[in-house]
Amino acid sequence: MDRKNSTSVPDFILLGLADSAEAQLLLFLLFLFIYLVTVLGNAGMMLLIRLDAQLHTPMYFFLTHLSFLDLSYSSVITPRTLQNLLASSKSISFLGCFTQMFFFVIFIAAECFLLSSMAYDRYVAICNPLHYPVVMSTRLCRALLAGSYMIGSVDATVNAVCMSRLHFCNSNVIQHFFCDLSPVLALSCSDTYGVELMILILAGSNLVVSLVTISGSYVFILSTILKISSTAGKKKAFSTCASHLLGVTIFYGTMIFTYLKPKQSYSLGKDQVASVFYTIVIPMLNPLIYSLRNKEVKHAVLRVLQRTEGSRQLI
Repeated sequence: MDRKNSTSVPDFILLGLADSAEAQLLLFLLFLFIYLVTVLGNAGMMLLIRLDAQLHTPMYFFLTHLSFLDLSYSSVITPRTLQNLLASSKSISFLGCFTQMFFFVIFIAAECFLLSSMAYDRYVAICNPLHYPVVMSTRLCRALLAGSYMIGSVDATVNAVCMSRLHFCNSNVIQHFFCDLSPVLALSCSDTYGVELMILILAGSNLVVSLVTISGSYVFILSTILKISSTAGKKKAFSTCASHLLGVTIFYGTMIFTYLKPKQSYSLGKDQVASVFYTIVIPMLNPLIYSLRNKEVKHAVLRVLQRTEGSRQLI
Protein backbone atom coordinates (compact mmCIF):
# COMPACT_ATOMS: atom_id res chain seq x y z
CA MET A 1 0.00 0.00 0.00
CA ASP A 2 1.36 3.41 -0.93
CA ARG A 3 0.82 5.44 2.22
CA LYS A 4 1.79 8.75 0.56
CA ASN A 5 -1.03 8.43 -1.91
CA SER A 6 -3.58 6.98 0.49
CA THR A 7 -3.09 9.08 3.63
CA SER A 8 -1.21 11.92 5.27
CA VAL A 9 -1.83 10.41 8.72
CA PRO A 10 1.28 8.46 9.90
CA ASP A 11 -0.63 6.49 12.54
CA PHE A 12 -3.90 6.28 14.42
CA ILE A 13 -4.76 6.86 18.07
CA LEU A 14 -7.20 4.40 19.63
CA LEU A 15 -9.38 6.38 22.02
CA GLY A 16 -10.15 3.33 24.12
CA LEU A 17 -12.96 2.67 26.56
CA ALA A 18 -12.20 4.91 29.53
CA ASP A 19 -10.38 8.14 30.42
CA SER A 20 -9.51 7.77 34.10
CA ALA A 21 -6.58 5.63 35.25
CA GLU A 22 -8.77 3.83 37.79
CA ALA A 23 -11.34 2.81 35.18
CA GLN A 24 -8.60 1.69 32.78
CA LEU A 25 -7.01 -0.49 35.47
CA LEU A 26 -10.38 -2.02 36.35
CA LEU A 27 -11.08 -2.76 32.67
CA PHE A 28 -7.59 -4.20 32.26
CA LEU A 29 -8.11 -6.66 35.11
CA LEU A 30 -11.60 -7.59 33.86
CA PHE A 31 -10.51 -8.09 30.23
CA LEU A 32 -7.39 -9.99 31.30
CA PHE A 33 -9.54 -12.40 33.31
CA ILE A 34 -11.98 -12.82 30.42
CA TYR A 35 -9.14 -13.40 27.94
CA LEU A 36 -7.48 -16.02 30.15
CA VAL A 37 -10.82 -17.85 30.47
CA THR A 38 -11.25 -17.54 26.69
CA VAL A 39 -7.84 -19.07 25.99
CA LEU A 40 -8.25 -21.86 28.53
CA GLY A 41 -11.84 -22.60 27.52
CA ASN A 42 -11.32 -22.71 23.75
CA ALA A 43 -7.92 -24.39 23.85
CA GLY A 44 -9.31 -26.89 26.36
CA MET A 45 -12.30 -27.61 24.12
CA MET A 46 -10.04 -28.25 21.12
CA LEU A 47 -7.74 -30.50 23.17
CA LEU A 48 -10.64 -32.43 24.70
CA ILE A 49 -12.22 -33.15 21.31
CA ARG A 50 -8.87 -34.31 19.97
CA LEU A 51 -8.19 -36.62 22.94
CA ASP A 52 -11.63 -38.26 23.18
CA ALA A 53 -12.42 -40.61 20.28
CA GLN A 54 -16.16 -40.52 20.99
CA LEU A 55 -16.19 -36.83 20.08
CA HIS A 56 -14.73 -37.44 16.61
CA THR A 57 -18.01 -36.66 14.89
CA PRO A 58 -19.06 -33.90 12.44
CA MET A 59 -20.69 -31.87 15.21
CA TYR A 60 -17.48 -31.72 17.25
CA PHE A 61 -15.35 -31.29 14.15
CA PHE A 62 -17.16 -28.01 13.57
CA LEU A 63 -17.05 -27.16 17.27
CA THR A 64 -13.25 -27.55 17.23
CA HIS A 65 -12.98 -24.92 14.52
CA LEU A 66 -15.54 -22.68 16.24
CA SER A 67 -13.23 -22.69 19.27
CA PHE A 68 -10.28 -21.94 17.00
CA LEU A 69 -12.07 -18.97 15.39
CA ASP A 70 -13.24 -17.61 18.75
CA LEU A 71 -9.72 -17.83 20.12
CA SER A 72 -8.27 -16.28 16.94
CA TYR A 73 -10.43 -13.18 16.63
CA SER A 74 -10.30 -12.61 20.37
CA SER A 75 -6.49 -12.73 20.14
CA VAL A 76 -6.54 -10.21 17.28
CA ILE A 77 -8.34 -7.68 19.51
CA THR A 78 -7.88 -8.35 23.23
CA PRO A 79 -4.05 -8.32 23.71
CA ARG A 80 -3.79 -4.95 21.93
CA THR A 81 -6.70 -3.62 24.00
CA LEU A 82 -4.97 -4.77 27.21
CA GLN A 83 -1.76 -3.05 26.11
CA ASN A 84 -3.56 0.22 25.37
CA LEU A 85 -5.31 0.20 28.74
CA LEU A 86 -1.94 0.36 30.51
CA ALA A 87 0.18 2.29 27.97
CA SER A 88 0.48 6.07 27.92
CA SER A 89 0.69 6.05 24.12
CA LYS A 90 -2.30 4.45 22.43
CA SER A 91 -1.08 4.81 18.87
CA ILE A 92 -1.24 2.07 16.27
CA SER A 93 0.51 2.26 12.91
CA PHE A 94 -1.46 2.65 9.70
CA LEU A 95 -0.34 -0.83 8.58
CA GLY A 96 -0.98 -2.32 12.03
CA CYS A 97 -4.51 -0.92 12.08
CA PHE A 98 -5.41 -2.35 8.68
CA THR A 99 -3.75 -5.68 9.52
CA GLN A 100 -5.88 -5.98 12.65
CA MET A 101 -8.98 -5.13 10.63
CA PHE A 102 -8.06 -7.65 7.90
CA PHE A 103 -7.66 -10.66 10.21
CA PHE A 104 -10.67 -9.71 12.30
CA VAL A 105 -12.90 -9.73 9.20
CA ILE A 106 -11.50 -13.12 8.10
CA PHE A 107 -12.33 -14.79 11.41
CA ILE A 108 -15.71 -13.11 11.91
CA ALA A 109 -16.96 -13.88 8.38
CA ALA A 110 -15.68 -17.45 8.61
CA GLU A 111 -17.54 -17.93 11.90
CA CYS A 112 -20.81 -16.79 10.30
CA PHE A 113 -20.66 -19.60 7.76
CA LEU A 114 -19.28 -22.11 10.24
CA LEU A 115 -22.37 -21.52 12.39
CA SER A 116 -24.46 -22.14 9.26
CA SER A 117 -22.64 -25.43 8.69
CA MET A 118 -23.31 -26.42 12.30
CA ALA A 119 -27.01 -25.64 11.83
CA TYR A 120 -27.11 -27.86 8.72
CA ASP A 121 -25.36 -30.60 10.68
CA ARG A 122 -28.07 -30.44 13.40
CA TYR A 123 -30.77 -30.46 10.71
CA VAL A 124 -29.44 -33.68 9.19
CA ALA A 125 -28.94 -35.27 12.62
CA ILE A 126 -32.52 -34.61 13.76
CA CYS A 127 -34.51 -34.67 10.51
CA ASN A 128 -32.64 -37.44 8.71
CA PRO A 129 -30.81 -39.45 11.41
CA LEU A 130 -30.59 -42.74 9.47
CA HIS A 131 -28.61 -41.10 6.66
CA TYR A 132 -26.57 -38.82 8.92
CA PRO A 133 -23.24 -40.73 8.65
CA VAL A 134 -23.57 -40.79 4.84
CA VAL A 135 -24.71 -37.19 4.34
CA MET A 136 -22.28 -35.61 6.82
CA SER A 137 -19.25 -37.33 5.37
CA THR A 138 -15.69 -36.27 6.12
CA ARG A 139 -15.44 -34.85 2.61
CA LEU A 140 -18.54 -32.66 3.04
CA CYS A 141 -17.42 -31.43 6.46
CA ARG A 142 -14.04 -30.40 5.11
CA ALA A 143 -15.64 -28.72 2.10
CA LEU A 144 -17.98 -26.70 4.34
CA LEU A 145 -15.07 -25.70 6.54
CA ALA A 146 -12.87 -24.72 3.58
CA GLY A 147 -15.75 -22.69 2.13
CA SER A 148 -16.14 -20.80 5.41
CA TYR A 149 -12.46 -19.82 5.49
CA MET A 150 -12.47 -18.97 1.78
CA ILE A 151 -15.44 -16.62 2.12
CA GLY A 152 -13.80 -14.97 5.12
CA SER A 153 -10.57 -14.44 3.17
CA VAL A 154 -12.38 -12.98 0.15
CA ASP A 155 -14.40 -10.60 2.36
CA ALA A 156 -11.30 -9.42 4.19
CA THR A 157 -9.39 -8.87 0.95
CA VAL A 158 -12.20 -6.86 -0.66
CA ASN A 159 -12.60 -4.75 2.49
CA ALA A 160 -8.84 -4.12 2.66
CA VAL A 161 -8.68 -3.05 -0.99
CA CYS A 162 -11.66 -0.71 -0.60
CA MET A 163 -10.38 0.84 2.63
CA SER A 164 -6.86 1.29 1.26
CA ARG A 165 -8.20 3.67 -1.40
CA LEU A 166 -9.49 6.13 1.20
CA HIS A 167 -7.66 9.29 2.27
CA PHE A 168 -7.11 10.10 5.95
CA CYS A 169 -5.93 13.68 6.18
CA ASN A 170 -7.60 15.24 9.23
CA SER A 171 -8.13 13.59 12.60
CA ASN A 172 -6.29 10.37 13.40
CA VAL A 173 -8.21 9.59 16.61
CA ILE A 174 -10.30 6.42 16.26
CA GLN A 175 -13.37 6.62 18.49
CA HIS A 176 -13.05 2.97 19.42
CA PHE A 177 -10.80 0.48 21.21
CA PHE A 178 -9.76 -1.37 18.04
CA CYS A 179 -9.61 -0.75 14.29
CA ASP A 180 -13.16 -1.57 13.29
CA LEU A 181 -14.71 -0.60 9.95
CA SER A 182 -17.25 2.03 11.06
CA PRO A 183 -15.02 4.22 13.28
CA VAL A 184 -12.16 4.12 10.74
CA LEU A 185 -14.56 5.10 7.94
CA ALA A 186 -15.74 8.01 10.09
CA LEU A 187 -12.21 9.49 9.97
CA SER A 188 -11.85 9.48 6.20
CA CYS A 189 -11.89 12.77 4.32
CA SER A 190 -12.74 10.92 1.08
CA ASP A 191 -16.17 10.17 -0.30
CA THR A 192 -16.92 6.90 1.49
CA TYR A 193 -20.27 6.15 -0.16
CA GLY A 194 -18.87 3.47 -2.48
CA VAL A 195 -16.86 1.81 0.29
CA GLU A 196 -19.82 1.88 2.69
CA LEU A 197 -22.05 0.37 0.01
CA MET A 198 -19.54 -2.42 -0.70
CA ILE A 199 -19.11 -3.21 3.00
CA LEU A 200 -22.88 -3.15 3.50
CA ILE A 201 -23.38 -5.51 0.56
CA LEU A 202 -20.70 -7.93 1.80
CA ALA A 203 -21.83 -7.87 5.43
CA GLY A 204 -25.50 -7.98 4.48
CA SER A 205 -25.10 -10.86 2.02
CA ASN A 206 -23.04 -12.85 4.51
CA LEU A 207 -25.57 -12.33 7.28
CA VAL A 208 -28.57 -12.98 5.03
CA VAL A 209 -27.17 -16.17 3.48
CA SER A 210 -26.00 -17.58 6.80
CA LEU A 211 -29.16 -16.55 8.66
CA VAL A 212 -31.42 -18.01 5.94
CA THR A 213 -29.50 -21.28 6.17
CA ILE A 214 -29.72 -21.32 9.96
CA SER A 215 -33.39 -20.24 10.06
CA GLY A 216 -34.38 -22.78 7.40
CA SER A 217 -32.58 -25.56 9.24
CA TYR A 218 -34.32 -24.73 12.50
CA VAL A 219 -37.74 -24.48 10.86
CA PHE A 220 -37.35 -28.09 9.70
CA ILE A 221 -35.85 -29.09 13.05
CA LEU A 222 -38.77 -27.57 14.97
CA SER A 223 -41.27 -29.23 12.63
CA THR A 224 -39.61 -32.61 13.21
CA ILE A 225 -39.45 -32.15 16.98
CA LEU A 226 -43.16 -31.27 17.16
CA LYS A 227 -43.98 -34.56 15.41
CA ILE A 228 -42.23 -36.59 18.13
CA SER A 229 -44.88 -38.13 20.35
CA SER A 230 -42.99 -38.54 23.63
CA THR A 231 -42.01 -35.61 25.82
CA ALA A 232 -38.65 -37.23 26.57
CA GLY A 233 -37.95 -37.59 22.86
CA LYS A 234 -38.76 -33.94 22.21
CA LYS A 235 -36.53 -32.84 25.08
CA LYS A 236 -33.63 -34.98 23.87
CA ALA A 237 -33.97 -33.73 20.29
CA PHE A 238 -34.13 -30.10 21.36
CA SER A 239 -31.16 -30.46 23.74
CA THR A 240 -28.92 -31.46 20.82
CA CYS A 241 -29.30 -28.03 19.20
CA ALA A 242 -30.12 -25.76 22.17
CA SER A 243 -26.48 -24.74 22.73
CA HIS A 244 -25.96 -23.88 19.07
CA LEU A 245 -29.20 -21.89 18.93
CA LEU A 246 -28.20 -19.87 22.01
CA GLY A 247 -24.74 -19.15 20.58
CA VAL A 248 -26.20 -18.10 17.23
CA THR A 249 -28.70 -15.74 18.87
CA ILE A 250 -26.03 -13.95 20.90
CA PHE A 251 -23.51 -13.73 18.04
CA TYR A 252 -25.86 -12.53 15.31
CA GLY A 253 -27.76 -10.15 17.58
CA THR A 254 -24.67 -8.05 18.30
CA MET A 255 -23.34 -8.35 14.72
CA ILE A 256 -26.56 -7.05 13.15
CA PHE A 257 -26.78 -4.19 15.66
CA THR A 258 -23.18 -3.14 14.95
CA TYR A 259 -22.69 -3.52 11.20
CA LEU A 260 -25.95 -3.30 9.29
CA LYS A 261 -26.24 0.47 9.44
CA PRO A 262 -24.63 3.50 7.71
CA LYS A 263 -21.67 5.46 9.03
CA GLN A 264 -23.85 8.41 10.10
CA SER A 265 -25.64 6.30 12.72
CA TYR A 266 -22.41 5.28 14.45
CA SER A 267 -22.74 5.85 18.21
CA LEU A 268 -19.60 5.73 20.35
CA GLY A 269 -21.20 4.43 23.55
CA LYS A 270 -23.66 1.89 22.16
CA ASP A 271 -21.32 0.53 19.50
CA GLN A 272 -18.45 0.13 21.96
CA VAL A 273 -20.61 -1.87 24.36
CA ALA A 274 -21.80 -4.13 21.54
CA SER A 275 -18.24 -4.49 20.22
CA VAL A 276 -16.87 -5.44 23.64
CA PHE A 277 -19.56 -8.08 23.84
CA TYR A 278 -18.88 -9.83 20.52
CA THR A 279 -15.08 -9.37 20.41
CA ILE A 280 -14.18 -10.11 24.03
CA VAL A 281 -17.14 -11.69 25.87
CA ILE A 282 -18.68 -14.04 23.27
CA PRO A 283 -15.41 -15.95 22.64
CA MET A 284 -15.39 -16.69 26.37
CA LEU A 285 -19.07 -17.69 26.48
CA ASN A 286 -19.08 -20.16 23.58
CA PRO A 287 -16.98 -22.92 25.21
CA LEU A 288 -19.05 -22.50 28.38
CA ILE A 289 -22.32 -22.73 26.43
CA TYR A 290 -21.25 -25.82 24.50
CA SER A 291 -19.76 -27.59 27.54
CA LEU A 292 -22.07 -26.79 30.46
CA ARG A 293 -25.19 -27.60 28.41
CA ASN A 294 -23.73 -30.71 26.76
CA LYS A 295 -23.69 -34.08 28.54
CA GLU A 296 -21.37 -35.61 25.93
CA VAL A 297 -18.70 -33.02 26.68
CA LYS A 298 -19.07 -33.56 30.44
CA HIS A 299 -18.74 -37.32 29.99
CA ALA A 300 -15.72 -36.80 27.72
CA VAL A 301 -14.03 -34.71 30.44
CA LEU A 302 -14.59 -37.53 32.94
CA ARG A 303 -13.22 -40.14 30.52
CA VAL A 304 -10.08 -38.09 29.85
CA LEU A 305 -9.56 -37.48 33.57
CA GLN A 306 -10.02 -41.18 34.32
CA ARG A 307 -7.50 -42.15 31.63
CA THR A 308 -5.06 -39.58 32.97
CA GLU A 309 -5.47 -40.85 36.51
CA GLY A 310 -5.07 -44.45 35.30
CA SER A 311 -1.84 -43.54 33.50
CA ARG A 312 -0.46 -41.92 36.67
CA GLN A 313 -1.24 -45.00 38.73
CA LEU A 314 0.59 -47.21 36.21
CA ILE A 315 3.61 -44.95 36.44
